[in-house]
Amino acid sequence: MQVSRRKFFKICAGGMAGTSAAMLGFAPATALAAPREYKLLRMKETRNTCTYCAVGCGMLLYSLGDGAMNSKGKLIHIEGDPDHPVSRGALCPKGAGALDYVNSDRRLMYPEVREAGTNEWKRISWHEAIERIAKHMKADRDENFITHNDQGVEVNRWMTAGFLAGSACSNETGILTQKFVRSLGIVFTDNQASI
Repeated sequence: MQVSRRKFFKICAGGMAGTSAAMLGFAPATALAAPREYKLLRMKETRNTCTYCAVGCGMLLYSLGDGAMNSKGKLIHIEGDPDHPVSRGALCPKGAGALDYVNSDRRLMYPEVREAGTNEWKRISWHEAIERIAKHMKADRDENFITHNDQGVEVNRWMTAGFLAGSACSNETGILTQKFVRSLGIVFTDNQASI
């Protein structure tokens, strides 16, 4: 097909007229979709500290749900907190991927126990879990607490238990943790950050 200069301008003018007609509303509604709202517009924003290492990066968590009674919130977006003095808005891959961990269908939400001699886990309440841990700790401490060493010096040690603290704790939490652990006589204590 031979296109002369005049015919070329007619084709272009026809195309522009069709586009103008579409812009004036002579086109289906899907062609002129309204701009989308900002996806975090109605979300609840919560500031948090990442729990994966000792750096303590700041996170902004965005969730659906207004916190009303019987409403279940859902975390839908995580990003770095630009106002945080440590990370200034940056997150490592583990922190940025926390959304997948939180919303995983394989995530454990409740304490479980496996009784001696069985291979099945059964769900227990938080109250029962804390009670069981306290009973085991007391029994072990009563059985293995050392009051004096071989030279007769008072030492008050509990050498058969250890304590592992969380790495994202503040200095205040660290001091309280150390006071609690040392008051029980536990010698072996460490922090997740050094592992």
